Amino acid sequence: MAWESVIGLEVHVQLQTRSKIFSSAATAYGAQPNTQACAVDIALPGVLPVMNHQVALMAVKFGLATGATVNCRSIFARKNYFYPDLPKGYQISQYELPIVSGGQLAIDSGNGEKIIRITRAHLEEDAGKSLHDEFDGLSGIDLNRAGTPLLEVVSEPDLRSPLEAVTYLRKLHSLVRYLEICDGNMQEGSFRCDANVSIRPYGADTLGTRTELKNINSFRFVEKAIQQEIQRQIELIEDGGQVVQETRLYDPLADETRPMRGKEEAHDYRYFPDPDLPPLIIEQAELEKVRDTLPELPDARRERFVHQYQLTPADADQLTSDREIADFFETTADAAGGDSRSAANWINGELMARLNRDNRPIGENRITPKALGALICRINDQTISGKIAKDIFSALWEGEHDVDGIIDARGLRQISDSDALEQVIEEVLGRCVEQATQFRDGQEKVLGYLVGQVMKATKGKANPQAVNAILRQKLSP
Repeated sequence: MAWESVIGLEVHVQLQTRSKIFSSAATAYGAQPNTQACAVDIALPGVLPVMNHQVALMAVKFGLATGATVNCRSIFARKNYFYPDLPKGYQISQYELPIVSGGQLAIDSGNGEKIIRITRAHLEEDAGKSLHDEFDGLSGIDLNRAGTPLLEVVSEPDLRSPLEAVTYLRKLHSLVRYLEICDGNMQEGSFRCDANVSIRPYGADTLGTRTELKNINSFRFVEKAIQQEIQRQIELIEDGGQVVQETRLYDPLADETRPMRGKEEAHDYRYFPDPDLPPLIIEQAELEKVRDTLPELPDARRERFVHQYQLTPADADQLTSDREIADFFETTADAAGGDSRSAANWINGELMARLNRDNRPIGENRITPKALGALICRINDQTISGKIAKDIFSALWEGEHDVDGIIDARGLRQISDSDALEQVIEEVLGRCVEQATQFRDGQEKVLGYLVGQVMKATKGKANPQAVNAILRQKLSP
């Protein structure tokens, strides 16, 4: 039987505020355990939560960017459950009336554009963190994360493959970084994903029993976890078993999913309006002010890059996937005298390779747009060759800053003087008589070998175009 997978994602976006959603405690990552949890975060008797309004405005920003309905009046509820890292016994969240309803993101499904609907995006506080590997035979609880503001973005079950799921997740990750509401650091838990997965026979209308894969913290693991869970469900059903609704964990070492706990329904959490928090009100003037601050969004910027800079869609996709990379490109293209094609090639090629090799984000890039633009200008005005440019790029990466200074200090200026080149070419032809004869006999490919010998003799400083022209002249019948 042919099976179809049905996938929906719940993504926890940690909002980039300096203080928590209902208290003034800090949200900085990496502090000593239990040093950033105040009385409000753990609901000690007599304390009251106070809404951090900046959190609400960030949620509004997301809603406007996804074409959603922003509910100017929303309600906080208590989600009741017991877990050691939730000492007050409930989580403040939103249920019946969230701050954002609806919305959508467009993804490239591999077969054209596909719209993924967003059910809702609601505000809630994070719980603490259980530490199971720190103590022999014991678990520790770090409450620093308790009360950290989250925007939970819930998609409709519109995704049909692990690849579509990770494509949607990357698109969402790019958007929240463009909006500057989340740093998107998955290793630090700022962007976490739960995946709801079920299967059904192709052509069926009803949904199968779903399982939830909890807290997956990398794009690669999201794709692998969903793939493994789909395969597990197919094998289970085809062997005569039934899928049980439950929460499962993905073990990347074993490349398998395994049970964590039974999956709760909404009624299990006994939601009710939080009596300590009034309705969250967004004034219309505030909403319009947020609308005015929206940046150019990734899809619009991609289209502009294709038309304004004459880039391929693939290059534009890569450059606009991250706001900092897109900004870096535009500044570099300007510094390169408008040579946007070369700027795109250097950034998507050499620069991305160096960043990936050193595991650095673009924000820790060692080369400025001004320096890369100057390097491109020196290639275009034939001061240096492309080969020499890569050596200069390496010098810039290692901390030098002045392209012209590097060229002069190392004597890297390209040799374009015809008299000097002719002398070297004569020496090369004197050593490569056989190849010269082959070229005269019509073997065009040999010319590349001869050009290479001249470049080697000049340590890469000869002007390749001039060398090519002089060689042809000397080798003509």
